[in-house]
Amino acid sequence: MTGEGFVDLGFARVDILREARQGAPEAVYAPGKQVSEIVAIVRQLLANNSGCVLVTRVDPAVAERTRAEVPGGHYDPEARLLVWRPAPPMRFRLAVATAGTADGPVAAEAVAVARAVGLDVSLYADVGVAGIHRILSITEQLTGADAVVVIAGMEAALASVVAGLVACPVIAVPTSTGYGAALQGVTALLAMLSSCAPGVTVVNIDSGYAAAMAAYRLARVLGRSA
Repeated sequence: MTGEGFVDLGFARVDILREARQGAPEAVYAPGKQVSEIVAIVRQLLANNSGCVLVTRVDPAVAERTRAEVPGGHYDPEARLLVWRPAPPMRFRLAVATAGTADGPVAAEAVAVARAVGLDVSLYADVGVAGIHRILSITEQLTGADAVVVIAGMEAALASVVAGLVACPVIAVPTSTGYGAALQGVTALLAMLSSCAPGVTVVNIDSGYAAAMAAYRLARVLGRSA
C-alpha cells in the first residue's frame, strides 16, 4: 500500500521521497531485519528512486542471500556495505584520516559509503598523535581537501590536531577502540565534543556511515556535482 510519500509493507514504511528531499534514498540498516525484509525494502527503493541504494552493517551470509534475490548489488565485506547503482563522481575531495589500524572497520564504512554517493575519497590510515610526525607529513593533502573525516578512539586527540591544521570542515568519528577508561568510545566522543578547535562536527560512535553522509550533505550544498 502506498501512502503519501511512503510504501507501507506492513513491517516497514519505506520513505520513497527521501531522495527528492535530500538527494539520496533512505539507507537500510541490516541488523535486526530478516533477509526477506531487506529484500522487500531494497526493491521498493530501487523501483521508486533513481539514485544509489545502500544497506549498512550487513553480514556476509545475509549479503549473499540478498544479492541472490536482488541482482546488481555490490558487497564490500570490510565495510559491510551493500550498494546498488553507485552515484556518478562529484567534484568533492574528502580525506579520511584514522588514528590507528584498529579504527579500520569504521574507516572502511566511511570510505565505502562516501564513494557510493559519489565523493572523491582519499584514505590516510594510522596517523595518530602518538607519532605526531605521521599526521604532519600529510598536512598538504589534508589542507587540499574539501572536508576531512577524522576517525579516532582512545582519547581522540587527532580530531583537535587536524582541526587546528585545516580550514575545511572536520567531521569527527569517535570509535570504541581503547582500554577500560575508553568506555567503548564514550571518552572519545566526549573529547571530540569538547575539542578546543572550533567548529568540529561530531557524529555517533563507530558511525562511518554518518560521517560520510555529513560530507555528502556539504557536497550537495556546495553544488559539486559532475
